[in-house]
Amino acid sequence: MRNFISVHDVNNIDAMVKKALMYKASPFADKTLGANKRIGLVFLNPSMRTRISTQIAAQNLGMEPIVFNVDKEGWAIEFEEEAIMSGNTVEHVKDAAPIMGKYFDILCIRTFPSLKNKEDDYSELYINQFIKYAGIPVVSLESATLHPLQSLTDIITIQEILNLSHQTSNPKIVITWAPHIKPLPQCVANSFAQWVNKWGKADFVICHPQEYELDDQFTNGATITHQQDEALMNADFVYVKNWSTYTDYGKIYCNDPEWMLTNEKMRLTNNAKLMHCLPVRRNVELSDEVLDSPNCIVTQQAGNRVWAAQAVLSEILQNHKQ
Repeated sequence: MRNFISVHDVNNIDAMVKKALMYKASPFADKTLGANKRIGLVFLNPSMRTRISTQIAAQNLGMEPIVFNVDKEGWAIEFEEEAIMSGNTVEHVKDAAPIMGKYFDILCIRTFPSLKNKEDDYSELYINQFIKYAGIPVVSLESATLHPLQSLTDIITIQEILNLSHQTSNPKIVITWAPHIKPLPQCVANSFAQWVNKWGKADFVICHPQEYELDDQFTNGATITHQQDEALMNADFVYVKNWSTYTDYGKIYCNDPEWMLTNEKMRLTNNAKLMHCLPVRRNVELSDEVLDSPNCIVTQQAGNRVWAAQAVLSEILQNHKQ
């Protein structure tokens, strides 16, 4: 593995999950693997779990992490080729990225979509420009369309639960849309669908109101329904996430509070575990009763962000040595 941008950079998901759980059991097993190496965490948008977990993962491998918040600490970066920089941008990525390539051994980038122009967002211009010009391995800390570290974490957490329960049959996994006060990216839903489909070990259902279809390049292989009760029936895992419209891009059509998950709805499931990537707006996306229930595993899920990042960084470091 050189870069980590999507599930397509991973040859064997099960092997990556196994490595992550090994690190969870023994965090410092490879504490010298990244000795004398630096990792740059470049944020064009804010973060809590992604930032802290990746810092810890890097330190567990002996790396020195350096965080740079472009939106607060640096010059506004231009990404378009042949741009006439007479506006608000001060530095072009083709000048900034090679310098970061000199400073760091691995470069991690977090950016969000504009939700204004689908073609621009889905071209993944920002992260692709860093890959093009940095000259070192690049890790996505979330991009315009995908959040691969979160999705790897989600698979790790599901597998961890399955190991504890000794379940041998494929679980039913449901991702269900939830209301929100503003339009949110499709990144988490896209990425989760992409990873679960490639993992291939689940009866996978995507549930959302009409007109909230995702790009089928990510959802092919899943069952898609607009009936939440039908989707939840006998589910083993329920992942709750809001996303904005894809076809008529970046809109909110439906904000029906009936889509909020409650204990009553969870009774339809097979005593399902409840997942969410966080942060979550309580009593909008999810009711307090669900988030505070014993079946809610969002804290376990967030804790596993460290081991997902550590597994990815370890793979890159080992490949980069060769």
